[in-house]
Amino acid sequence: MERVTPSPAVEITFDCTPLRGVPRLDIPLDASPGFRRRLQRMQHAVARHGTRNTYYLTDGRCTFRFTNDPEIGWVSFAVEGTVLTDELDQRTVGSDLAVVLDRETCDWLTQPAVAWLTQSAQRAVEVEFDRYIAAGDLGRALERLAREQAASDAAGGYVGMNL
Repeated sequence: MERVTPSPAVEITFDCTPLRGVPRLDIPLDASPGFRRRLQRMQHAVARHGTRNTYYLTDGRCTFRFTNDPEIGWVSFAVEGTVLTDELDQRTVGSDLAVVLDRETCDWLTQPAVAWLTQSAQRAVEVEFDRYIAAGDLGRALERLAREQAASDAAGGYVGMNL
């Protein structure tokens, strides 16, 4: 009998930007429409939540699997928005996430189930963010932003295409 390593019941991925490390949120004149919209959403997040202990998640995905068949029985949500942490950045205390059903392979999916899974996806991302903090990834993200800021300052505020 062949032993197959199962996929996790919940798969979560995201990119994280600590908002306190973003030196500028003004939109370049030549920004693409997609980049412009993303910066506008980040500006809104800063206006609503500030920059202290706030992290902006992009390209997030939360996928729930309900069967052992990789082709059927899963739902996938796109996730973007703000995660808030405690004063020491050691645990998640809340979030302001846009969670949208993106794809699914469940012909038995109902609207009440979608509503419940949307809320579950938000909670799952918050739990995963605590795991992200515990793994040290948050510290590495802050160090990367500090290096980028130092390079930008050394270059007079201009670092290639990242402006």
